[in-house]
Amino acid sequence: MKLSIVVPCYNEEAVLSRFDETVRAVLAGLAVEYELCYVDDGSADGTLARLRGLAQQHRGTTRYLSFSRNFGKEPAILAGLREATGDAVILMDADLQHPPGLIETMLDLYQLGHDQVVAKRSRTGDRRLRSTLSRLYYRAVNQWVDVELTDGMGDFRLLSRKAVDALLSLPEYNRFSKGLFSWIGFDTVTFDYRNAAREAGETKWRFGSLVNYGIDGLLSFNCRPLRLAIYAGLGLASLAAVYTLWIVGAALAGGVTAPGYVTLVAIIVGLGGLQMVMLGLIGEYIGRIYYEAKQRPHFLVKESNAAPATASVPGPAGPATAGSPTG
Repeated sequence: MKLSIVVPCYNEEAVLSRFDETVRAVLAGLAVEYELCYVDDGSADGTLARLRGLAQQHRGTTRYLSFSRNFGKEPAILAGLREATGDAVILMDADLQHPPGLIETMLDLYQLGHDQVVAKRSRTGDRRLRSTLSRLYYRAVNQWVDVELTDGMGDFRLLSRKAVDALLSLPEYNRFSKGLFSWIGFDTVTFDYRNAAREAGETKWRFGSLVNYGIDGLLSFNCRPLRLAIYAGLGLASLAAVYTLWIVGAALAGGVTAPGYVTLVAIIVGLGGLQMVMLGLIGEYIGRIYYEAKQRPHFLVKESNAAPATASVPGPAGPATAGSPTG
């Protein structure tokens, strides 16, 4: 069998050579044909130069793409999956927080017939606040979304060719891979591993990025927040009707009195805030429709050692790549 390792990279110059050396050492002890597919997501450091060197050093087993700018990890994953030609594909980060030593375990489970082999990391070493917020987020979001999202299950996984083809058949522009992995289904098995420290460089995930990623997860696989607006409107209308009856009753019993200023301000501010939240939710969904309707490429490629390529263009039959049959 042939195994493809897909590695999205963004400013990973400091650790890339170490990652490549470690992964090849692991793969050398396995009875598989392999290729490493690197995707440079518009890095501002020397990542691309390192990839050129690796491609020269390991001809035939190294493929790389370099985006024209930073498009984000989701397009990088998509590009890597399109480039991968293996019977099975493993997604890994280049910072060595995904231990290459687990590749053998993944292959053993894949040989048992599983289409997705997912490494679920522990949160050992994470800050307590971050771990608590993460658990609370997944507990809350799973009450809303139409797929199951599990804390600790990320991009580090093995996908069979069947699963990869299923992912590539999904044409949406706004991609949330965690949800897509769950949505396609197929036989899935998980195993736990201890969280590893980053070998070099700095994390690309800031608090704001995590918040935006969480919102993407909430909105990508359901429209229940829009339905919540209906329920909130009906609830407020009911409260308004009850309050009106109470005011009329009070006026009939004790006469008309001056309305409460504080109550009026509280109602106006409260309703205004609720309306803005609902408009924001509607705007998020409209914005996603806007991006889907434009059908812009997921990414643009400025350099590749695989084949000439310029863009990933979603078409009527699903995503395709302009200028190259492989992406």
